[in-house]
Amino acid sequence: MKTVLVLFFTILTAGAFAQTDEHVQKLGYADWEAIFNQMPDAKQVENSLKIHSDQLKAQLDAKYKEYETKVKSYQAGAATMLEPVRKDKETELTQLQENITKFQQDAQTSLQKKQTDLMEPVFAKVAKAIDAVAKENGYTYIFTAKTLGGDDILLYSDEKYNVSTLVLKKMGVTPTVAATK
Repeated sequence: MKTVLVLFFTILTAGAFAQTDEHVQKLGYADWEAIFNQMPDAKQVENSLKIHSDQLKAQLDAKYKEYETKVKSYQAGAATMLEPVRKDKETELTQLQENITKFQQDAQTSLQKKQTDLMEPVFAKVAKAIDAVAKENGYTYIFTAKTLGGDDILLYSDEKYNVSTLVLKKMGVTPTVAATK
């Protein structure tokens, strides 16, 4: 009886771990950074962000220059100013300083929104290509090799499961060897 029980559990365990073709899961991964860097859209996104950033920086520089000019003017004449005039100048300088701080915060928000707006269609394009590659090649799951922040997600990956080249080809981009490795 003991032998029959052991044999039964052995067969049951082997059956549980056996895989049929229906249950085989094919896994792959894509390197988002390598894909993005090879897309023509990447240069357009970078250029647009640089232009927007430069415009915001020019505006901030103008605000700083105005503030510095008024500070120098205040410092030069503070000793001879009447009390109400001096207080008005100090209030004006404080407001300019607050405006600069608010502008810096607004500029950062604006830059982040611009980046999100520009990247959204790129994400959609890559996602569509990954979906097509997965379906055409029978992948059950495709992971990303890194997060957008650059942190590794995969601790080990075999290069033969890297679908980045297939994704680039699906989008009509000729992959370069160095960028996909």
